Amino acid sequence: MSDSPLEVLRKACESLGHCFSSHFSRIFPSSPEQQPCKASVVTGWSSVFSFSSSKRRILDDANRLQLNENILEGKITSAPITKEELGRATWILLHTVAAQFPDHPTRQQRQDAKELMSILSRLYPCKECADHFKEVLKANPVQAGSQDEFSQWLCHVHNVVNRSLGKRIFPCHRVNARWGKLDCPDHSCDVQGKTIYPV
Repeated sequence: MSDSPLEVLRKACESLGHCFSSHFSRIFPSSPEQQPCKASVVTGWSSVFSFSSSKRRILDDANRLQLNENILEGKITSAPITKEELGRATWILLHTVAAQFPDHPTRQQRQDAKELMSILSRLYPCKECADHFKEVLKANPVQAGSQDEFSQWLCHVHNVVNRSLGKRIFPCHRVNARWGKLDCPDHSCDVQGKTIYPV
């Protein structure tokens, strides 16, 4: 019996998640003391780099909640994510990683940031998007010498992508106000400056 489309998507996301987890563990080593973090700036999927009205965001969030409810109740067996939703979610992740990046990263952390972008350009589930991102990376090599440099570079790259899609650009001097550090108790979300990582 073949898997349902939802199960196939779940397995693909799980596989991608494991790949990202292994690379993120170098940047964000976990510890038992860590508390779940809440984003202090990002409030939802539809808010990422969006200039739409708040009414539209409320409708998007309400529709998403209803969809999740229908899936949980078994009324819907598959709910494919759109290319736009995938893009928004990816930019949330990347801007959050950049916001948490250390002011004085180790050589390994700088390399990990570059590897993350390279891996993303190869494994991203939208081939057209991945190919475009490879071109963008070739023209704009990763700059990860500090938190500010990495955040500014990522904002610039995000704007390059947005221009190609005919979207408005974001003022990069406001990037940390838009995608700030996570609000975690006792700095439990801060990136650790380790140079040796457990296997």
